[in-house]
Amino acid sequence: MIFKRIVVVLMPVLMLLLIPCHKLLANDYQILVSKKNSELKLQKDGRIIKTYHIATGKGGKGTKRKRGDSKTPLGTYRITELKDSDRFHFFMQLDYPNLIDAWYGYKNQIIDSGEFKRIASAYKKREIPPQDTQLGGFIGIHGLGETTEKKLTIHEELDWTEGCIALTNEEIIELKQYVDIGTQVVIVE
Repeated sequence: MIFKRIVVVLMPVLMLLLIPCHKLLANDYQILVSKKNSELKLQKDGRIIKTYHIATGKGGKGTKRKRGDSKTPLGTYRITELKDSDRFHFFMQLDYPNLIDAWYGYKNQIIDSGEFKRIASAYKKREIPPQDTQLGGFIGIHGLGETTEKKLTIHEELDWTEGCIALTNEEIIELKQYVDIGTQVVIVE
């Protein structure tokens, strides 16, 4: 009970102190995602370099709040890992859940104080946040994997992911040239 009171009072301060400490160093590029417009824009120094059509989470509007809701989170994230993927061709993992996600998860009793502390501790230590809490994890930007005409049609017409941001395989490989660990990704409705 005391922990809850302390967190309520100190949370805004903790966020300000911990977020700038994140180990990830950004490059000159930024990714802007609009769920409503189904667009991912690659930006450098405030200038749009490239715009891609995307698919996002099939859970609809709003931000991701818990595992299994199939929503794409809203907010500011950073790329934490870049890796080849058998399932998605290539995967750029985001630092979801961030401290704001953790705060709302704790406030709404989706995660407990222990899970909140684990997420906060990861940020303090400049590590990838835990991916196994009730908030979900393994959110990122990825390709389609094995591509068929049916998959391409679904990708063009529907939001189909479990919460990630999807591009075609060719587009994810092209995007990968511009991003690195630490590239900022801003996701808006």
